[in-house]
Amino acid sequence: MTAPAAPMAPSPRFGTGLPGSPDLLRSVFRQHAAGVAVITAETGGRPAGFTATSLNSVSADPPLLSFTIGTGASSWPAVRDSEYLGVHILGEHQRELAGLFARSGADRFGPATAWSAGPHGVPVLDGVLAWLVCRVAARVPAGEHRVIIAEAVAGDPAGEGRPLLYHQGRFNALRD
Repeated sequence: MTAPAAPMAPSPRFGTGLPGSPDLLRSVFRQHAAGVAVITAETGGRPAGFTATSLNSVSADPPLLSFTIGTGASSWPAVRDSEYLGVHILGEHQRELAGLFARSGADRFGPATAWSAGPHGVPVLDGVLAWLVCRVAARVPAGEHRVIIAEAVAGDPAGEGRPLLYHQGRFNALRD
């Protein structure tokens, strides 16, 4: 029988690492460029929506995606109560739209926002790079947030342009 190996000593370069904290996580993820999406829902005859940078592909078969939302967000009740949601991939020409849907208290579906009711009554935004309507499969508790897992049921990937990114706390375009 072989004796277990002794644990490796950490490299001296890790001696300056910070302890895990919300500030550390935010600081690290400011270095991570993420695509920008707007999530929409309809509840009680009223549209709701928010900007998300947490969108991920989960599975191709079945076609699942995920995103997170804080339970204190103004759009949380609509996301919590809706069976279907809209997922919109924004283009670099839509910085103002991303900012509008990110701003607390904004009139997100006012005259400045072009949209129409899509499949299952979900608000679908005009001029996006791509959109999906998804059926919510799960709402998983994760701290003060929920991870929403949803299955794509309809959509259109045919928008034109380049994606909008979020990096260092700002909306950015790709550089050539």
